[in-house]
Amino acid sequence: MILNFYLARRFLRSFGGLLLVFLLMSMLIDLVEHLRRLSSTSATFAQVAELALLNAPQGIYTILPLVMILSTVALFLGLARSSEMVVIRAAGRSALRALVSPTVTALMIGVVTVAVFNPIVASTSKRYSSLLEDYRAGGRDVISLSAEGLWLRQGGAEGQTVIRAARSNPQATELYDVTMVQYAPEGGPTRRIEADRARLIDGAWELRDARIWPLDQGQNPQARIENYERIEVPSTLTEARIRDTFGEPSAIPIWDLPTYIQLLTEAGFSARRHAVWFQMELARPLFLVALVLVSAAFTMRHVRFGNTGVAVLTAVMLGFALYYLRNFVQILGENGQIPVALAAWAPPVASVLLAVGLLLHAEDG
Repeated sequence: MILNFYLARRFLRSFGGLLLVFLLMSMLIDLVEHLRRLSSTSATFAQVAELALLNAPQGIYTILPLVMILSTVALFLGLARSSEMVVIRAAGRSALRALVSPTVTALMIGVVTVAVFNPIVASTSKRYSSLLEDYRAGGRDVISLSAEGLWLRQGGAEGQTVIRAARSNPQATELYDVTMVQYAPEGGPTRRIEADRARLIDGAWELRDARIWPLDQGQNPQARIENYERIEVPSTLTEARIRDTFGEPSAIPIWDLPTYIQLLTEAGFSARRHAVWFQMELARPLFLVALVLVSAAFTMRHVRFGNTGVAVLTAVMLGFALYYLRNFVQILGENGQIPVALAAWAPPVASVLLAVGLLLHAEDG
């Protein structure tokens, strides 16, 4: 038990040190990049620094598999150089048993990452995107879902427009039972529009069977109602921008994803992309365990055998290969070419089996 705690402590120390190094490097690179991108705007240095801070959790969350690989390499290279692995083996402890502590620690890190760090990343990413659009364009397009239907906000030189629809097609380019409220640039509402259907065309929303209420102050809107069989409302939105405005599934906390997926389905959207992300987040701890096992398979040996650099490079490259294979399978799952569960769980399970096979071959030949 004492040995297990010792190995777990060494692993956590390596993991924490590397995480801190990557965090500082990521923030520094992000700060320089945002200074360059926002140099033509009115954003101050403090605002740019805030953007770098808000984007840091997302960057760390993305490179966490690399940190896990390097932490495992650092742990076992340190044990090999100090001959502690030789002592562990001489004491009757097999290499596979010595892997229990790092593996359990990696599993716990994965669980805490998904359960606690994932909502933090989602919150900071959403705030980062919001501030970045404000600094770059002075306004942004937003889509949200609720039990009341689909809500969309579009911005432009003529002001903001808030749109509510009971439902839509999967691309959100056709809305049904639509209500629009247009606001002047200074913030006051100018008119309200209701329509049975709205279709996004080039540069505008095409409304059918529309009714318009002017909202000028001192006037009775009901007395000035106007009816149109067809009318166009200017818009800068496109299908691609609507898709991007929906945001990445990573911008939604994992605890809220099941409800969000249900809302997407009820509103008429395809929730497959979010369902794949949800299952992949659940499988993330297992994938981190697989990376630890793969890295250990190449570094759990004494340095006197030589070729240490080749072994480390092989471990890192194989870890990268598994990571990109996981991303490739994710794309297949999002496109509907393979089932959601298979896209999420096949890569980590296959990675664990591969790592166990390498370890057994290294230990037993």
